[in-house]
Amino acid sequence: MVLFCAAPDTRKINKMDIKKITLSTLVLASLALFTNCSQNGSAKTGKNKPAAKTDTTHKKTGDTVAAAPVTYPPINHAQYDSLMKKLAHGDTTGKWPVKNAPYPLPGAILPYKRVVAFYGNLYAKRMGILGEIPPKEMLAKLKGEVKNWEKADPTTPVQPALHYIAVVAQGDPGKDGKYRYRMPFKQIDTVLSLAKKSGSIVFLDVQVALSNIHTELPLLEKYLAMPQVHFGMDPEFSMKDGVTHPGKKIGTYDAADINYVSDYLAKLVKKYNLPPKILIVHRFTEKMVTNYKNIKLHPEVQLVMDMDGWGEPELKEGTWRYFIHNQPVQFTGFKLFYKNDIKKPPHHMLTPQEVLKNKPYPIYIQYQ
Repeated sequence: MVLFCAAPDTRKINKMDIKKITLSTLVLASLALFTNCSQNGSAKTGKNKPAAKTDTTHKKTGDTVAAAPVTYPPINHAQYDSLMKKLAHGDTTGKWPVKNAPYPLPGAILPYKRVVAFYGNLYAKRMGILGEIPPKEMLAKLKGEVKNWEKADPTTPVQPALHYIAVVAQGDPGKDGKYRYRMPFKQIDTVLSLAKKSGSIVFLDVQVALSNIHTELPLLEKYLAMPQVHFGMDPEFSMKDGVTHPGKKIGTYDAADINYVSDYLAKLVKKYNLPPKILIVHRFTEKMVTNYKNIKLHPEVQLVMDMDGWGEPELKEGTWRYFIHNQPVQFTGFKLFYKNDIKKPPHHMLTPQEVLKNKPYPIYIQYQ
């Protein structure tokens, strides 16, 4: 039995000419015991390798940034299978690697590279390292973490990333009473510019609050149509009852919500001839993701279940075992908190070497 606490964290967004927005975050503890489960995914594509893929992303429109066409080599199935077996890290439960998962389209990042991301928002110093320190210092720190992971696992190249909260749950209802604030596109453009300087990919993360993912996701299409931009969805701030304010309790997404996002991203990949999108789903409780066995996988989307809870090492490891290892979907992620992970004894944030003791190996790492 595992008790994993998510403590209150009151955060503010400071803007030059806009009112302050007070945000509510992790507020509840959860207690859960899990049994062994299996994943139902799409069948593998078989013996035939997919044809090489050409990215012909649209030209610059408004404040988006166009990318030059890129041709990607076809997926080597034997190599891919070998890397997925390596990611399983000797797991003997039969859960990993996930059975019947599709091969990705050409240009896939996972499992060829490990993504190491800095998370946050440029308006708020308390929402994560991305906005906590000046950009130049932040990018230098990210570069240092990339080197740490390259040293911990020299066999897996590292892809740096900026994981930006594009829709933020807030304590104020706003004009439409949805308790969420959509970041201006100019700030997303700033993140894209920082990412280009550092060779990073970008994740746009959404906290829907009393809104819903069907409303918020399409508003970001012009960015998701770019090959370097991926997506994150946070069940913690998905208040399904449409009444409870974010921060009052932990929210939830069902497999149907995740499938909607995955289907949407898959259609974008086809429409704009893009490499596969990475979809991050944050999780640290049982109810944050319901009916996980019904989650559908696509060659166009690489789905990562990210262990998002903070706390001392023992609690994080327990959460990993019950909510990530025991409920396999496709790929796994592990989140580290520079401040919250060291609040309680032994006042220690896990090192890359310690994180890599987990089964399976996490292929996505996020720092907040």
